[in-house]
Amino acid sequence: MTGGPAPGGDVSSVLAVVATTAEVLARPELHEGLLAPWERRRLAGIRVPERRDDVVAARLLVRLCAARFTGLPPDGTDLAQLCPGCGRYGHGRPYLRDRPGAGVSLSHADGLVAAAVGPGAVGIDVEPAARRPGPLRVLRRLLPEAELTEASRQADPGPALLRLWVRGEALLKAGQDGLRLHEWTDHRRAAVVAVASAAPTTVFSPWETDPGSEAGGRPGSGPGG
Repeated sequence: MTGGPAPGGDVSSVLAVVATTAEVLARPELHEGLLAPWERRRLAGIRVPERRDDVVAARLLVRLCAARFTGLPPDGTDLAQLCPGCGRYGHGRPYLRDRPGAGVSLSHADGLVAAAVGPGAVGIDVEPAARRPGPLRVLRRLLPEAELTEASRQADPGPALLRLWVRGEALLKAGQDGLRLHEWTDHRRAAVVAVASAAPTTVFSPWETDPGSEAGGRPGSGPGG
């Protein structure tokens, strides 16, 4: 599922985008001035420059994705976060203040960033394709035992375990069971990506004609389920 609707076009599907941190930070139209004061305050506490860059890039990319979904410019998207646990703002699940029905999700990992915006619950996760989650004793606390066992039987279980992890993270971020899962490998960026959502997903590439990805989907009812 590649390509992208016109800005403000089909709002019945989830829009997802993947990029490297360097790609995002190289775009002059995406700059830290787009971030809200509360986001800049949080950035001040990040001491590792590479991690700070990833966080900035992810927050800029989700604004680009929201702009594509709403038809507004990136500086017209009012992004906020609310923690369902403590009820405080500034952390927790992101959302658009002026689009209460839209789901918003973002992810960053070691120079990779991803974002998704669409109707209803949405969750996205990205990981470097070379990453290997573990150890198994930790994965068993987070992922379904049956799927872990199946993946572990493979000659090289690493890639299958990574896909399980990414799917589980996407579902966790979406915060709902019974969502469909769309997963793909972005070969250009050596990234494994998954989106959990109720609506179909369109993967768009704002800066190139060939995103170098393979997209697919399968239904799921929980992390890895």
